[in-house]
Amino acid sequence: MAKKKKDKTPKLQPVSGVIEGAGEVAEQHIVSTIQENFMPYAMSLILSRAIPEIDGFKPSHRKLLYMMYKMGLLTGSRTKSANIVGATMKLNPHGDAAIYDTMVRMSRGYEALLHPYVDSKGNFGKFYSRDMAWAASRYTEAKLDKLCTELFKDIDKDTVDFVDNYDNTMKEPTLLPASFPSVLINSNTGIAVGMASNICSFNLREVCETTAALIRDPEHDVMSTMPAPDFPGGASIVYDDEVMKKVYETGRGSIKLRAKYSYDKSANCIDVTAIPYSTNCESIIDKIIDLVKTGKVKEISDIRDETGIDGLKITIDLKRGVDPDKLMKRLYKLTPLEDSYACNFNVLIGGVPMVLGVKNLLEEWIAFRVECVRRRTFFDLNKKKDKLHLLKGLEKILLDIDKAIKIVRETDEEAEVVPNLMIGFGIDEVQAEYVAEIKLRHLNREYILKRTEDIENLEKEIEELEAILKSRSRVKTIIVKELKEVADKYGQDRKCEIIYSDNDEDDEDVEEIPDYPVNLFFTKEGYFKKITPQSLRMSGEQKLKEGDEIVSAIEFTNNCDLLFFTNKSQCYKAKAYDFKDTKASVLGDYIPAKLGMEEGELAVKMVVTKDYKGFLMFCFENGKIAKVPLSAYETKTNRKKLTKAYCDKFTLSDMIYSADDKEFLVRSSSGRMLLIHSGLLNLKTSRTTQGVAVLKLKKGHRLFSISEYEEGTFSKPSRYRTKNLPALGALPSADDTSEQLSII
Repeated sequence: MAKKKKDKTPKLQPVSGVIEGAGEVAEQHIVSTIQENFMPYAMSLILSRAIPEIDGFKPSHRKLLYMMYKMGLLTGSRTKSANIVGATMKLNPHGDAAIYDTMVRMSRGYEALLHPYVDSKGNFGKFYSRDMAWAASRYTEAKLDKLCTELFKDIDKDTVDFVDNYDNTMKEPTLLPASFPSVLINSNTGIAVGMASNICSFNLREVCETTAALIRDPEHDVMSTMPAPDFPGGASIVYDDEVMKKVYETGRGSIKLRAKYSYDKSANCIDVTAIPYSTNCESIIDKIIDLVKTGKVKEISDIRDETGIDGLKITIDLKRGVDPDKLMKRLYKLTPLEDSYACNFNVLIGGVPMVLGVKNLLEEWIAFRVECVRRRTFFDLNKKKDKLHLLKGLEKILLDIDKAIKIVRETDEEAEVVPNLMIGFGIDEVQAEYVAEIKLRHLNREYILKRTEDIENLEKEIEELEAILKSRSRVKTIIVKELKEVADKYGQDRKCEIIYSDNDEDDEDVEEIPDYPVNLFFTKEGYFKKITPQSLRMSGEQKLKEGDEIVSAIEFTNNCDLLFFTNKSQCYKAKAYDFKDTKASVLGDYIPAKLGMEEGELAVKMVVTKDYKGFLMFCFENGKIAKVPLSAYETKTNRKKLTKAYCDKFTLSDMIYSADDKEFLVRSSSGRMLLIHSGLLNLKTSRTTQGVAVLKLKKGHRLFSISEYEEGTFSKPSRYRTKNLPALGALPSADDTSEQLSII
């Protein structure tokens, strides 16, 4: 038999004593675990990191900008970005990389903000390029941009609360006392736990004007002065009235952005010069390359990124005979050249996250700014009261300087000087301390008179400050004044143009249409005729319904756009080739029936165009005139009907089209006439603008009509001109009275 091997495994020695709880499985409820461990983290992320507050900043932005302010970078020269990052870690100990990334996104070089807060020098990358990385912080320099003057205005006057930093070594502000609604000026994105924030940017001038109007009139229509957001980069906004209203009212919605392009005929290529804010060059190029490889797009021979010192540029080379506009319509559908920006206006208000519409957000900012101005006024008031109190004590010394010197000289102990002065002149300890500290060389009548002559002015200033504190309306007046100053100083034109387009109808390929000269006629009753010049020469008189008359007779070509404006604030679009060539001996097409207008809707004006240049002037019975560019009615799609073609709040009395600025004759039902130059009226991007008051009207009268002024109509035209609008106009003189000028 084989011998059994010995087990050489070391034996465990018995342990004396028992480990309490060893081997037991403890139950832990998921609800309590989340409450104790996860919820504090989630709340910290929401309140202290990801969601912006009413001043428009997240804590990381605010800490960085405040530290740059403390470093003297608001007025001083630029410093290395590494210095700024290092200093900011005193307030934000989350690592230098995160701080530098934050600064890059706020810089002028990165171009991600409409109004950058950091004036940068060096390579800061570009927001529209995924591969264009920024240089390290040791290579770049930065300082605060001039706009930051408005962010830190009066921050040292107790306008906002300050708290200790993470190690209690310095103070930092909880908010910045921005003198303009910075929360809507620049885009801001944050992702927290269970919620997110995505605020789009708006034009600074429009925001300031809207806020001022809202302060004056709480019922002000925000969309009338702030028609749409404005994004860096300058892509076009495809305007949808319902979607835009939803964004403005609820703070949620999706805004469609479309790239801008131009066609270079000599090189047969498309140059894309502006892309949607929510995408980048590389994503667009990659998608187009995929479409070409899969054979879905065959018209493109090459694509390349030519972005350089002049800005963004994507060049698309076309094959011979390709229609660039048709190709771009397809690319808008198939690539990020047309993209959406999802709005979610989630802001912390008093530590509570709220999703607010534009108007509600501005109202919250107004309340915040009112408190800032009141606190600043209270601070100034206390400072002036303290100064006045000291000067009052000094004034009493003026009565007897020798007595004051005698009291000081004859006092045995230094500690008794202040009490003796208090007794000798009847002043309190603060005033006596101030007098006792005055140098001997200043104890003369001239010095004291100079110091006390400001007492009267100080008393007036204190009275003014107390009046401001008592009146909320005066505080709001100050805010309005500051908003106007900001708008005038830092305002800039819109970067994004607004395109009114139909999202429901598909684009259709336009067939080749023969283009030849035609004469277009439109009558008062709404009948339309298209007659060739040859047929017109051979025809006799125009056939019209009884009482009807021709109001528009235009020579144009067959391949042009016709815009018919109706009495229900709508515009119907058609092509001239949609109508058959006819003769003068027929009535023509009845436009309301031909274009399928609503019941009771009548066509009141026809405008003919090809390039959508020029402008329209809408005249309302209340004396206002709205000047709208014709390009506002241009659509990329074959849209047939445009709602809200002009303001429907007032009754339209007349309208006129003009290719360029000139003089027009405006007439009222009272017989008064006014000559105005259209250059005095500003173009409004919104079709529904209410216009500006031009004609003053007496009770019971209305603006009657508008027409181009022809030289020689009046013997003294200066009689009907005015320097200021609105104006009353003038009654026709005996020399100017004629059948043509009579008002029926």
